[in-house]
Amino acid sequence: MTSADPTSLPDDAGSPVENAAFVLALRERGVRDTGILRAMERVPRERFAPAAHRELARRDLALPLPCGATMTAPTTVAAMLVALNLAPGQRVLEIGTGSGYATALLLQLGAAAVTSLELYAGLAAAARERLGPGEGLRVLRADGLTARGEGAYDRILINGSVPSLPEGLIAALAPGGRLVAGLAATGRGGIGRLVTVLRGEEGVSESLGAPLRLVPLQPGRAAHA
Repeated sequence: MTSADPTSLPDDAGSPVENAAFVLALRERGVRDTGILRAMERVPRERFAPAAHRELARRDLALPLPCGATMTAPTTVAAMLVALNLAPGQRVLEIGTGSGYATALLLQLGAAAVTSLELYAGLAAAARERLGPGEGLRVLRADGLTARGEGAYDRILINGSVPSLPEGLIAALAPGGRLVAGLAATGRGGIGRLVTVLRGEEGVSESLGAPLRLVPLQPGRAAHA
């Protein structure tokens, strides 16, 4: 696999049997969307996993990344993508590039353009290298939680949990647009929830979904490069 094509399978991406087993395990854990399962089969998670934990890439585990970031567990990524309900040709803003795995899945699912914002320069640079050049793809170092983006987006994905939804990002939703994030728990020991925001003809609506465990995202200057 070349870096210019993150959605093709590399030599070390595993055998067809291993790929099928990975998808079957996701199905057994409740992932039913065939388009997302197909995308997760085609985008090898091990390419995006940290080298020290690559052997765990096909397990349903969150993996540590540099700068205190985390590569979200596959079933959680799938749940967020199901809620995002991405249609081919749509314009996506992603907050929290991390390893670039979810970015590659967005492209595989047919996004026409993905702008991905990452707080840490080191993570952004590594993700750009893994993803390679691509039409409509931009990975930028930026504080996505305080960004308004450029124009309106059909879909916005926040890869983490936030104590409240940033008004600037809600304002960046196009008519008919959808934002998906993790909403942090309010009490000690609580579990966050999936939250979906829709911009409809009558304004903005918000709905809570299943419990999710996601790393908290905080606005501000990165403490590490």
